[in-house]
Amino acid sequence: MAPGKESNGLDNYAFALEGHFCDLPDSKHEEKMDMSMEGDSNKLIYCVTDVPPWYLCIILGIQHCLTAFGGIIAIPLILSQGLCLQYDGLTQSHLISTIFFVSGICTLLQVTFGIRLPILQGGTFTLLAPSMAMLSMPEWTCPAWTQNASLVNTSSTDFIEVWQSRMRALQGSIMVGSLFQVFVGFSGLIGLFMRFIGPLTIAPTISLIGLSLFDSAGTSAGNHWGISSITTALIILFSQYLRHIPVPFPTFSKKKKLHISRVYIFQILPVLLGITLSWLICYILTIYNVFPTDPDQYGYLARTDLKGDVVSQAPWFSFAYPGQWGMPTVSLAGVVGILAGVISSMIESVGDYHACARLSGAPPPPKHAINRGIGIEGLGCLLAGAYGTGNGTTSYSENVGALGITKVGSRMVIVASGVLMVAMGVFGKVGAIFTTIPSPVVGGMFMVMFGVISAAGVSNLQYADMNSSRNIFIFGFSMFSGLVIPNWIFKNPRAIATGVIELDHVLQVLLTTSMFVGGFFGFILDNTIPGSKHERGILAWNKAHEDDSSNTLESGEVYNLPFGISSYLSSSSWLRYVLFCPPGEPSPLDGCTADTNAPEPNQQLGHPEPSQIITGVAL
Repeated sequence: MAPGKESNGLDNYAFALEGHFCDLPDSKHEEKMDMSMEGDSNKLIYCVTDVPPWYLCIILGIQHCLTAFGGIIAIPLILSQGLCLQYDGLTQSHLISTIFFVSGICTLLQVTFGIRLPILQGGTFTLLAPSMAMLSMPEWTCPAWTQNASLVNTSSTDFIEVWQSRMRALQGSIMVGSLFQVFVGFSGLIGLFMRFIGPLTIAPTISLIGLSLFDSAGTSAGNHWGISSITTALIILFSQYLRHIPVPFPTFSKKKKLHISRVYIFQILPVLLGITLSWLICYILTIYNVFPTDPDQYGYLARTDLKGDVVSQAPWFSFAYPGQWGMPTVSLAGVVGILAGVISSMIESVGDYHACARLSGAPPPPKHAINRGIGIEGLGCLLAGAYGTGNGTTSYSENVGALGITKVGSRMVIVASGVLMVAMGVFGKVGAIFTTIPSPVVGGMFMVMFGVISAAGVSNLQYADMNSSRNIFIFGFSMFSGLVIPNWIFKNPRAIATGVIELDHVLQVLLTTSMFVGGFFGFILDNTIPGSKHERGILAWNKAHEDDSSNTLESGEVYNLPFGISSYLSSSSWLRYVLFCPPGEPSPLDGCTADTNAPEPNQQLGHPEPSQIITGVAL
């Protein structure tokens, strides 16, 4: 099997992308042969510091963009409900273009100056829950007329002010909350936080993110349960039942010329294939008027021509810029809610860094690289807030899993992905096309995505002793409280009345954010109820993060800053106390010197023809 990734993948909305190798047989002789073959199969074709040919970087970069596709477009589609934009497809397309653009910029920053591993950045569901809680407050509840398509005039100043005022409030909260992540990262405090946070805190926090979004999934899927069921069934079919079945594709190499190779396309792109086929079914049924044409009839929202004018109205080129929706505003309640999501995002990213290092052939990330990575993610959230995506950025663990399939761990591939996402954000028609996906198709995708997010949270319990009645109580109480308390507050919004309006708003946002309630109880109970570190899962949790190879040359080659920056910083002795700067002497890759007698990376890894690697990519 391909090396497994960390199981705490919050943004792993799809599935753990496993290798396509068979299980080992019982025969000892066959077992030795298969283990040898598996070892050869698990060898990286390109490691993190290698540079594949440009065309291979583009092909693999496209695959990484497609792998992150579902998570990136889902966020603005969900936010559009809280922003009163359900019937404004053109603005939705602008939001999709903006989040693609910012995700590309943040990816380039992370790979170049952050953790420097091949890890892609994109929108995060950890900020989605507190954002929706903030937008559900009475002062931000959408006016009734915005819920009626016949009454919405998307070009009117009243409607524009309705959604932009909400977006500006969201922007300001995200920008202020991101400053906390910047501080924690560059100050090195992330290590201190991780000492008190274990599986019993992370499991309910992550699980409740998916569970709290069940209403959004049900609302979208309920517009036509037949179409949403088809979408869900197709994604399950491709990702679970057909993932080990190869599909023949024509490929070309210098040795074999034009020949047929097997591509495990169902394993690589299950979500995209499921959405595309369901989208096509809706298009055919729309052409033949199988779906009703009356907006009041059930199934009308499954039509593909509801936003047909959006593609024609969208500009060919759309350039996002900071403050494009106006000057951001800040509310204390929003900032506190966003902070809960920021903390969860940081914890997940640390696990993703270690998983990415393992799958890309890099040594475990040293402390200075982790600090820098978290700090750059904070800057990414700051940029996302300034540009007005309505969300932040985080490391995408599903793309980490894709490294185990392609066996290409080069960070230049992720650089290509970042450039491609920036290009997708600039071409306005791309975002407009995505807005034409029928609501039931999106709902079917949500059914799978949010379910897997919930399960990904529960999977963190593998580190803790779940035979312990202590741990069962903590997890069960945290989960149940995270469902009961927000539900009651939603039904009784006027129950919180302390006499201080600002405090009421803060409590309203926090207590309606399921992930905060569950994570809070998990954190308090896990750190106060007596229990050994082994029982709590702290020892097993930290085992994967204890190897600090800061002073090895191999670590310097991967994690030191580029463009000779490390060489410059090493000349100042006081910078050794800056926790995000590489310690010691710079590596040869940082400066202009290199060992000419050292073997080429290609010789070490035994690279095949680059065109042969296409067999691991869905063309």
